[in-house]
Amino acid sequence: MENREDLTSILPFLPLCLRSSSSLFWPPPVVVALKSLSFGPHYSNVNSGQLLFLAISDIRNCLSLPDYSISSSASDGFALFFDDLIPRAEAAKWFEEVVPKLADLLLRLPSLLETHYEKADGGIVKGVNTGLRLLELQQPGIVFLSQELVGALLACSFFCLFPTSDRGAKHLPMINFDHLFAYLYDQYDEKLENKLKCIVHYFERIGSLMPAGCVSFERKVLALEHGTFCFPYPKENFWSQSNISLCPFKISNSGFIEDQLSEAIEVDFANKYLGGGALSRGCVQEEIRFMINPELIAGMLFLPCMADNEALEIVGTERFSNYTGYASSFRFDGDHVDKKEIDVFGRRKRRIIAIDALSSPGKRQYRVECLLREINKALCGFLDHFKCHQYQKFLQDAGFEGCQHDPNVKESGGHSEVYHSSPGNPSTSSQTIEETLANQLFRNHEAHYCQPLDYQQEIGVVTGNWGCGAFGGDPQVKAMLQWLAASQALRPFILHYTFDLAALQMLGQVAQWICSQGWTVGELWNMLVEYSVQRLRGETGTGFFSWLLPSLKSRDTILLKQFS
Repeated sequence: MENREDLTSILPFLPLCLRSSSSLFWPPPVVVALKSLSFGPHYSNVNSGQLLFLAISDIRNCLSLPDYSISSSASDGFALFFDDLIPRAEAAKWFEEVVPKLADLLLRLPSLLETHYEKADGGIVKGVNTGLRLLELQQPGIVFLSQELVGALLACSFFCLFPTSDRGAKHLPMINFDHLFAYLYDQYDEKLENKLKCIVHYFERIGSLMPAGCVSFERKVLALEHGTFCFPYPKENFWSQSNISLCPFKISNSGFIEDQLSEAIEVDFANKYLGGGALSRGCVQEEIRFMINPELIAGMLFLPCMADNEALEIVGTERFSNYTGYASSFRFDGDHVDKKEIDVFGRRKRRIIAIDALSSPGKRQYRVECLLREINKALCGFLDHFKCHQYQKFLQDAGFEGCQHDPNVKESGGHSEVYHSSPGNPSTSSQTIEETLANQLFRNHEAHYCQPLDYQQEIGVVTGNWGCGAFGGDPQVKAMLQWLAASQALRPFILHYTFDLAALQMLGQVAQWICSQGWTVGELWNMLVEYSVQRLRGETGTGFFSWLLPSLKSRDTILLKQFS
């Protein structure tokens, strides 16, 4: 075990120790404390939030975790929630039934991890390491965790047992629950109480019946350099010259992304730090998703923040809670029975893509470099990267070297160019490496050698007002960029939830008109760029929809100054 690079990368961020015999273990005093909790309150005397936090503090001391690494008001938050806010009968059940189950789950964490690593070396996906590790910046990779192991890791979060001193240096988000409890006490808000009710409900559910499936966490990267097995980061010419047809555009003015029934990519309007304010005061789209699907929180342990050319895909999380409201009106609304089907890897067929938009971009969002950043961010999330890896390997096996860095390639303004020759078919045109590879991929996307594991052609994209709202993006432009990215990624459809946003009242009419023109991705992109140039020059102040179709102008009553 000590020679495993995956374990070595994550071990400083786990509360466990590694013996010279290569086995993971809890320090003996921690075992004693957890065993006491596992026997129930009649043995441990832990029957209140105040006493629970004292027990947690004792365990933290046994692990030599410094006091400064936990919020000073966390103890008051535990006492407030478990001793004052929830009904007595519910609190009694928590301490008599759930806390002992969580303690027992923590006792089994070392053995769960050892079993996990035994299966990680190609045992789940042939030739792919799926072991728990830091999935670092610019390093594509995937981690498979059993739902039981996820539960044990989240129990560590609840007990605030993860070391935090080195997390900032690795650009990792917070992972312990102390801030959530501290904010409950320091800045009480009913939404925070209800976020905790979702978390507590999750632990109650897994305590009564442990799920037997798996969850995968993948870092997806568009390559900035040549010679990697990543899809290359597209430049402006790639988009302007794309002849890919636009996919069907579906619209729903009501409903929620998480409630759609088909298997599809579900977009998480993410912070660059996965989870955003889920474990603090946040309570909008991403944070709510993390409360009703708490297994998402496990990714915060080992997934550093996203760069502009990265996205995160999480497949298989189970939904445990219903809710009502949004932001300050968010409320836990009881149990949810997840009916999503299971795939060949034991994952629920729920694919959540975390992509972070530009924050408060103002008028600069109309610059070409910002349009490229947003469309490539969406493309990174929407692409089937496993499919791309397969196709690139096929090209290499077939003798095509366009995806390799050539020392004779001319570096022109940072944009490499190469004379491309496909096998047996020399070309006289100069193309960029990324254009060559990408266009080959998209022209051959239906070839048999390009089918990924469990790939389903019907997997579309379900999204909404990504990068708008608090992020300040132009909803009309963002809708078009997501449509372009979904089409270029060869997704069979995009379903856009508008949440009745006034700026998107004419989205259906505009999408229908664009489809009637038979436009390609390149043609719509070029129109979007032309509009954006005019916005930057002050030549137009109207929205994209009424600029594109002037007949809509009298009906497009949107005030767009907020996006300038």
